[in-house]
Amino acid sequence: MKLVCAQSDLSTNLSLVSRAVPSRPTHPVLANVLLSADVETQRVQLTGFDLSLGLRTSFAASVEEGGEMTLPAKLLNDIVSRLPQGEITLAVEEAAGEGSDAGITATITSTSGRYKVRGMGVEEFPELPVVENGQAIYLPGEALIEGLRGSLFATSADETKQVLTGVHLKVGQDDLEFAATDGHRLAVVQTPKQGKVDEDSDQPETDNREFEMTVPARALRELERMVGMRQGSEPIALHFDQGQIVFELGDQRLTSRKLEGQYPAYRQLIPKNFSNQVNVDRRQLLSALERIAVLADQKNNIVKCTLDSENQQIFLSVEAADVGSGRESMPAQISADEPKEIAFNVKYLMDGLKVLSTSEIQIQLNLATNPVVLTPLGGMKMIYLVMPVQLRA
Repeated sequence: MKLVCAQSDLSTNLSLVSRAVPSRPTHPVLANVLLSADVETQRVQLTGFDLSLGLRTSFAASVEEGGEMTLPAKLLNDIVSRLPQGEITLAVEEAAGEGSDAGITATITSTSGRYKVRGMGVEEFPELPVVENGQAIYLPGEALIEGLRGSLFATSADETKQVLTGVHLKVGQDDLEFAATDGHRLAVVQTPKQGKVDEDSDQPETDNREFEMTVPARALRELERMVGMRQGSEPIALHFDQGQIVFELGDQRLTSRKLEGQYPAYRQLIPKNFSNQVNVDRRQLLSALERIAVLADQKNNIVKCTLDSENQQIFLSVEAADVGSGRESMPAQISADEPKEIAFNVKYLMDGLKVLSTSEIQIQLNLATNPVVLTPLGGMKMIYLVMPVQLRA
């Protein structure tokens, strides 16, 4: 194998696929990236795969001799990212011997110097899963980014909760719905489905039936990064079957397993009616919470919120024993029967306010022990439900 490519192209694509390389591989070859060079297409393809998440990308290069091999992902990435910009030559030599005794060495030459990296053959590198005869649908990039930005943060980090570590995606006739919960809060985002199928594409025809699936948060974070790098201008092809999901975006491909299990009936958690309503400036509330969180972090992350409908004020307070106390106030439009006191985990409240995105939000609540719902006024269709914290008398 011998090829010449731009340092920036190799570095950018290596960084992308390396995110699917496990830090503690169960097999030595999984610590490597698969590098394939094709003389006919004059393209280089890179693949990283940890048996759960797979990333594949390709870029143009001057390929003199085709071939494929695997190279240590971290070492190669560290070397290439530090090389000066300009052309890089990558040549592969295979020493005499057979099977595991045969040494494979890649020589990377730039204007500043030369590096040799030992690699491995491709025989043991696992194949990326392929969805055969699966359904396919095209999702608009902007809608996908909006949905992921408003839901990913609410997924659970507890691997024992399995299905809650992902985002539940519902594809309807006219919209997409993203839902995520960790048991303490729930984020639901609806975005319009405006993607169209390219009639000249070799992809299977889009299936317009409604369906739903739960996708691991880790895979979706990588997808969000991929779409974001391309500024969400292209539709994303989604292929799936019973156990596997494949997202395709231009020359990039992401594969992931679905999460098994029944996702909670989250719509049933959202109250139908509310007796109290507050309209408040989102940035002002977020800034006040960020200040008071300095003290809340010292104790138990709990902030108490008091609604004063008579004076149209919200009061935030923290009592951190042996440390100090804090109090903030701000104006708001409050519709409440009487002064209300309610407590929250300050982190959960701030997380939601950061993604609601509009300048003004609405907070709806009933009793101090019932779920509280935050929604943006204007902008995207989003519901952020957070459970209050019960204060001891």
